[in-house]
Amino acid sequence: MVKQLHQAGIEVILDVVYNHTAESGIDGPILSLKGFDNRHYYTFERDNINHSLNYRQHSNHSGCGNTVNLHSPWTLKLALDSLRYWVTEMQVDGFRFDLAVTLAREPNGFNEGSAFFKAVMQDPVLSRVKLIAEPWDIGPGGYRLGGFPSDWLECNDRYRDTIRSFWRGDTGHVADVATRLLGSRDTFAKHYRSNSTSVNYICYHDGFTMDDLVSYAERHNLANEENNRDGHGNNLSGNYGVEGPTDNVRINALRQQQKRNLIVTLLLSQGTPHFLSGDEMGHNQSGNNNAYCQDNKLTWLNWDLSETNKKLLAFTSAVIKLRHESRLFGNIALRDDCLDCCENSDLVKWYHPDGHLMENADWHAHNSQAIAVELYEASSNGEHWFLILNASSYQIGCQLPKLDKGSTWQVKIDTACATGELTNKVLNLQESVQLNGYSSMLLQCLKA
Repeated sequence: MVKQLHQAGIEVILDVVYNHTAESGIDGPILSLKGFDNRHYYTFERDNINHSLNYRQHSNHSGCGNTVNLHSPWTLKLALDSLRYWVTEMQVDGFRFDLAVTLAREPNGFNEGSAFFKAVMQDPVLSRVKLIAEPWDIGPGGYRLGGFPSDWLECNDRYRDTIRSFWRGDTGHVADVATRLLGSRDTFAKHYRSNSTSVNYICYHDGFTMDDLVSYAERHNLANEENNRDGHGNNLSGNYGVEGPTDNVRINALRQQQKRNLIVTLLLSQGTPHFLSGDEMGHNQSGNNNAYCQDNKLTWLNWDLSETNKKLLAFTSAVIKLRHESRLFGNIALRDDCLDCCENSDLVKWYHPDGHLMENADWHAHNSQAIAVELYEASSNGEHWFLILNASSYQIGCQLPKLDKGSTWQVKIDTACATGELTNKVLNLQESVQLNGYSSMLLQCLKA
């Protein structure tokens, strides 16, 4: 499989779990490590003793009953040997580490200079592959976004929550949206981390699909037989008038438009985009946001696409192609770190929709729902883009930046376009544009 994917130009990232094993806690089965050397392979609570067994309880920083102890030399060796096997024998290109904070837990908690980080950094094999952290676990001090070594990428849940909240219609978030669009430099400072550090995502395997995100206000996990208690409760989702499927043409059109907005925002942001398989073709799980135990039609991808989902797939492919061909999206050189607001520079300018450059009051306006950004290269033949995001429910007018004589603006993306197709409409030099509610627009400068 890996060879076939490599021949098609596709790298393979393996999702690995080194934070817990199937042996669980004290009441779990004895399968291997617990029988070999329980007290060294796992970590234990200092003060929680099972008096009936005269034994300390296993630490549970993963929610699965036990925590692997990578502070132990032999456990560390086992993990490193395993990782090297996947690279040298199976030829994978990197790893995404589940609950990666656990890997760097030592006796005094998470350690940014842990033995695991140091061992990987000096390893002649592992130091050359892609390393992606889920930068948290459920243990004490377990949220560590931005706390991993500089050569690691990190899954950015702040990006997820900000973009979901903005497009749902929550007000007063334009400063945070701007920060996320430019790579979350409040968390990943440009002096120490690359543009690719922030792994931006809207949806993930353990949450709503994108179709469910715009179709359900609440989770619907009864099929998991846990009385709907499992799964994340704060999903920042919306149903736009009806919970779940509907025949309402207006609501269905708005849901498709919102998905296009989310896709455009994700793929035009600085950072590494992570796209959940199936979102590009309308996969839904009937509102289940914790479908790990559902190996059935609820989670299986349906490749027999409706016309609506064929259009979504074509739209997603076109935006990916646009990003791939651009030198700016995902790779712009920034001067500032975008803290609470974003400074204007010779590469980036931020605008209020009425045409003036954003000021401090605009960044922190409690009712703001729209923002525009101009991105360009300094060279005379460089790329020049203008992106407008309108998360309000009403139409707005947006003044376009002035261009040199003979140059004009061309609309490349308008998510309000019902067909979902990219456009190539050329506008007059000084023209302003009208954006529908819940829509985004990308324009490219055609130079004289």
